[in-house]
Amino acid sequence: MEQANADKNNSFVIRGNVYHTPASGAAETFERAFVVCRDGKCARIFEELPEDHRELPLKDYGDALILPGMVDLHLHAPQFAFRGTGMDSELLTWLKERTFPEEEKYADPAYARRAYGMFAARMRQSATTRAVIFATIHKEATITLMELMEETGLVSYVGKVNMDRDAPPGLQEKTPLISAYDTIDWIDDVRTQHHFTHTWPIITPRFIPCCSDSLLEYLGEVRRLYDLPVQSHLSENPEEMKLVESLMPDAAFYGDGYDRFGLFGGEARTVMAHCIYSPEEEVERMREKGVWIAHCPNSNMNLASGIAPVRHYLDKGMRIGLGSDVAGGQTVSIFRAVTDAVQVSKLYWRYLDRSAEPLSFAEAFYLATRGGGSFFGSAGSFEKGYEFDAIVIDDSRVPHPQPMSVSERVERAFYLGLDRNCLIAKYAAGTGIRLEE
Repeated sequence: MEQANADKNNSFVIRGNVYHTPASGAAETFERAFVVCRDGKCARIFEELPEDHRELPLKDYGDALILPGMVDLHLHAPQFAFRGTGMDSELLTWLKERTFPEEEKYADPAYARRAYGMFAARMRQSATTRAVIFATIHKEATITLMELMEETGLVSYVGKVNMDRDAPPGLQEKTPLISAYDTIDWIDDVRTQHHFTHTWPIITPRFIPCCSDSLLEYLGEVRRLYDLPVQSHLSENPEEMKLVESLMPDAAFYGDGYDRFGLFGGEARTVMAHCIYSPEEEVERMREKGVWIAHCPNSNMNLASGIAPVRHYLDKGMRIGLGSDVAGGQTVSIFRAVTDAVQVSKLYWRYLDRSAEPLSFAEAFYLATRGGGSFFGSAGSFEKGYEFDAIVIDDSRVPHPQPMSVSERVERAFYLGLDRNCLIAKYAAGTGIRLEE
């Protein structure tokens, strides 16, 4: 594979056929255009390169497609090892029979390094440039994952998971206070003993069934102390929701169980995965507090969880991105997440709500780039001032007998999964990423 080459100052120009979505559903295309990176930030797309940018190194990718990097708002690194198996179960059974036994293995540092090494290698080779990642409860293994992600060049948040109930003994921290102190120890270690430049910690209560009120209260205090973002799960499965209601009978709804402890938006920049069955009160709370929704259509199908009402969320102006949710989802491909999002929205429209117009390809593309990228700040677009994340797809490797527009070529690349064998270059925050070791 051809490798991306950025100079030491993160300033350069790349040329090709450009596609991005600066607004939801509003695609912009440019044939044989120049995309300028200045100090790691996008300086704009130019059809003719201005004189003041001509001194920069230029990489011409010919007739290839240049797209913003993909953003994965939700996935589980330790589950990568068993992706593609165990898909006959629903969520709670799947966690007990597949997920928890695998995550217990990460108490062994050697196993964690081997398994996370495979995960990080695949993430490097994928079209993803930014990701929000769950690890396990194990501090040493989580730091190993962060080290490996740092080496990939991707921009990521990685969370040491917190759990103190309803899990095997090997995955339950002894008390809520010990769990909180273990989290503080991990954060302090990451900040003082390591020199991460694009890999950051994120507070990660697994979900309410595995977290007592006391643990959530402590995590809220830790979050405030360190001013960190939050990730968790919300309203994914009917049986899960019944369990949450029994464990937190005083909560107005599932999300209220996080909110009462300061773990649900507002000052706590928060991403919640799934949100399939959120009642309207929960939806409104998420909208008011600016919670990001990680829509995970592949996982939602595999675990028979359901179809999230994404059109409703978009119509309310909510923050939404896409997640692969490996290993509920069988692949880390956000190209696949884009096409799945379109397809399940058609089923939602056809069978559940004829007023919920299906997603267009451009809308789903927006979710995979600028929608999820907003969790990181200004990312996921080639607009001026945005962090320079880009992927280059050589779709000529899969020939077509007729001429196509740039938009048609991009759509075809996603539906044919060309991220797997046609990705030839990748940049994150203005730095070229080696696709192979």
